[in-house]
Amino acid sequence: MVSMVSSDVSVLDLAPVIPVVVVDDPADAVPLARALVAGGLPAIEVTLRTPGALDAIRAVAAEVPDAVVGAGTVISPGQVTDAVAAGARFLVSPGWTDGLLESMRGSGVPFLPGVSTTSEVVALLERGVSELKFFPAQAAGGAAYLKSLYGPLPQARFCPTGGIGADSAPGYLALPNVACVGGSWMLPRDAVAGGDWGRISALAREAAGLRA
Repeated sequence: MVSMVSSDVSVLDLAPVIPVVVVDDPADAVPLARALVAGGLPAIEVTLRTPGALDAIRAVAAEVPDAVVGAGTVISPGQVTDAVAAGARFLVSPGWTDGLLESMRGSGVPFLPGVSTTSEVVALLERGVSELKFFPAQAAGGAAYLKSLYGPLPQARFCPTGGIGADSAPGYLALPNVACVGGSWMLPRDAVAGGDWGRISALAREAAGLRA
């Protein structure tokens, strides 16, 4: 299965970077999303790690039409249901089980199940899923690990996430089996807390140019 957000575009192909956003104050969600979109990063993963995450997804889905907002840290069928009801257009999990996979597959939106081992990749390919999140990327072997997977498993495409920054992202993006990376380096906490959306747009623009 390929994670299509439209009839001909996968969520992995929208931009070289998917910002991974932890929203503490839902009031920040809309201006933050607008800043990221203005910088060229339309696919935005809002993690379900905070009480306001679903409200943030709901607000971005309603008020930022150029954003493709998704839900991250999805670990249960209930979260799948809640995220899609809030307006999430794609789902990202840090790992997977058959039950979670079945729920994400039945959600009607694209999904990226998380993997960190070769066996998990093979198991998902066996189930018809070929677009995956590699997590935690740096701790699980980094770009060298993904490079070693390409030979035996070229049909798998990855969005590595976890510990990736502006310095390490290009090494991942140079790999033929990496479509994009996930990260939060373009979202400095002081810029978010201070509402410095111009700075965030500038950092997003730099990230969007990593695979120019």
